[in-house]
Amino acid sequence: MATTDIDAPAGVPFIDMRREFDAPVELLYRAYSEPELLKQWLGPRQYEMIVDEYDLRDGGRYRYIHRGADGDEHAFHGVFHGPQTIEGMLQTFEYEGAPGHVSLDRLTFGGRGGRTVVRTHSTFESVEARDAMVEAGMASGVNEGFERLDELLASMRVGAAAGA
Repeated sequence: MATTDIDAPAGVPFIDMRREFDAPVELLYRAYSEPELLKQWLGPRQYEMIVDEYDLRDGGRYRYIHRGADGDEHAFHGVFHGPQTIEGMLQTFEYEGAPGHVSLDRLTFGGRGGRTVVRTHSTFESVEARDAMVEAGMASGVNEGFERLDELLASMRVGAAAGA
């Protein structure tokens, strides 16, 4: 099982994450850029993900909601900046439960030998805002989502091999 490296150094307002996946970069890009795939892996298992909006272009907006079995909802939104390509993506990110706390997230995909390293650099408005994200349990949600992404990628590889 792959692990996610999460670095939130003291005194600076950013978080760096790194995770290697056993899948080519094209599949990772699809999993991040196609709403029907995104909702199959992003976030913890106990939530259904509803994609309200996902306009993957410069200035395009996104909004999605995680809904629990009890009806509890957590919504997130942001704006894409620049071209969203197989090399990387840039977007803002805001949890609607804490309005006004926006991060800027740069995601890069590095493919090699059928594997892909995904790196995310998230910049927050302050160290306190970054710390609040860490303390809210971000790491467990990220790790669970990436476990689900591993499962999705495995099924996508099987589907691609069957179609070949």
